[in-house]
Amino acid sequence: MAAEVQPLQRVKFPTGPSATTPEQKYWNSFTNDLQLSAPNNTAITSISFPPPPTRISASPPAETFAVTSGPRIQVFSSKTRKLVKTISRFSVEDVAHSGTIRRDGRILVAGGETGAIQTFDISSRAILKTWKEHKQPVWVTQWHPDKLTTLMSASDDTTVRLWDLPSDASTHTFYGHHDYVRSGAFMPKQASGLLVSGSYDQTVRLWDPRTPGKEVMIFNMGSMVEAVLPMPSATTVLAAGGNQIAVLDLVGARTLELLENHQKTVTCLALANDGKRVLSGGLDGHVKVFETAAWNVVAGFKYPSPVLSLSVISSGAAREDRHLAVGMESGLLSVKTRLSGQQKALAKEREKEMAALMDGKIDEYDKKSLKRKRGKGWEKRLRGKDYTGEGADIIIKGNDRGKIKNLANWELSLRAGKYETALDQVLESKSPNRLQDTTTLLTTLRHRSALRTALSNRDELTLQPILRWINTTLAQQPRLINLTADVILLVIDLYADYLSQSPETQQLFTDLCTAVRNGLEASQVANRVAGMVDMLVNGYA
Repeated sequence: MAAEVQPLQRVKFPTGPSATTPEQKYWNSFTNDLQLSAPNNTAITSISFPPPPTRISASPPAETFAVTSGPRIQVFSSKTRKLVKTISRFSVEDVAHSGTIRRDGRILVAGGETGAIQTFDISSRAILKTWKEHKQPVWVTQWHPDKLTTLMSASDDTTVRLWDLPSDASTHTFYGHHDYVRSGAFMPKQASGLLVSGSYDQTVRLWDPRTPGKEVMIFNMGSMVEAVLPMPSATTVLAAGGNQIAVLDLVGARTLELLENHQKTVTCLALANDGKRVLSGGLDGHVKVFETAAWNVVAGFKYPSPVLSLSVISSGAAREDRHLAVGMESGLLSVKTRLSGQQKALAKEREKEMAALMDGKIDEYDKKSLKRKRGKGWEKRLRGKDYTGEGADIIIKGNDRGKIKNLANWELSLRAGKYETALDQVLESKSPNRLQDTTTLLTTLRHRSALRTALSNRDELTLQPILRWINTTLAQQPRLINLTADVILLVIDLYADYLSQSPETQQLFTDLCTAVRNGLEASQVANRVAGMVDMLVNGYA
């Protein structure tokens, strides 16, 4: 018995990059990118959101986040991503820094270029308090993680100060830095009110209000410190200096790790996943995600401008990570959002309902989920009326010999042995799968040793489409270089003496020579780069 005639198997192109990891899928789920430009395109230097309440009896969490840019601070809703308030109570010559909302969502504090620190009532935008003890720009202001009236500041005048909201003067002043202090933070509450600061004097210092006058610990970094980030354990601090991030152990007073994954200066750090992930942003436009067990990079993003600030904003009762907000030097704010817990539950429920519908068990699903009845004949109102199986055996029939349906014209010509006609037809096709069809046909002809037959006996009009395909494939499909090279060698062998007889054909062949030359130069450059990378890898090994 003769074998069945089967349709021609389509060529499968080489596989692309490896599949994304679960970690990459999680971070890629931050979608729906909202891009906003700051007024006058001023750089976005700070993005912050209030931490969750620390006590059960505390007020509900504030669903807002603050974006500092130029002389104004914009307050956005973390539920809707819409602008709620704009605070622009700074003087014309002043620039705001580090706008931070208190955890109850009522008061905002910010430093300024003139050295003043101001607190604002968010609802009325009224100034509640102004301190002017700092003599140079104040780059950092932050609320205490537990005490509602306590805050800290760090300034270019080399000091770090503690403030109490009802008081008219600072309660503590910490001296020790010898250059601008551009970063600082409270340690987590279990660290008993300690502070950490980073300076352009290339040091990170730990301060204790109970030990006034001097720092309790110093780390020498070797480069100017742009950002510090205490970890939730209160025993580790991250410090960014240059293109490096140092993991500092406060218990052992030593550097645990030195992360060198950025090409340019690291400007900002942020926590995510309850402290299990750390994000860093740099002047290279990259945001990288680190896991905190072995400090490996597990995901990353690329932005069109240097990144100056970032924050992973949690929202909802469960305080899940909801938004990835990134501020850039160009004044562009990017806010990517992922589904909340409730939205994920609704999406999962819709998937279950659709699965029940396709399995013909929708009535059982409705009873189980206590949904209302859909009414008689509801399924006929849907496109595709019969979703329920008939209960009969499923019989799969083979194709009748010689009666394959829905074949393209070039496939019919190929089956009839008209190789030249098949090649002309596939090259003239308007199908969206033209590349795959052409590759399939040429591969089949090569396997049948019929490629020379299909390319022979052509005039200048029928040869030109082949030359155009070669030029396009060389430029756009380097993965097909082996097949393309075979076609090029046959064309040169068959038509080398006739290519100059037609101006159009000669021009196409000249373009072919240029494309081959460009490809060789690109390959040489790639080989040189690969060699340099190998040397670097072997040098670090």
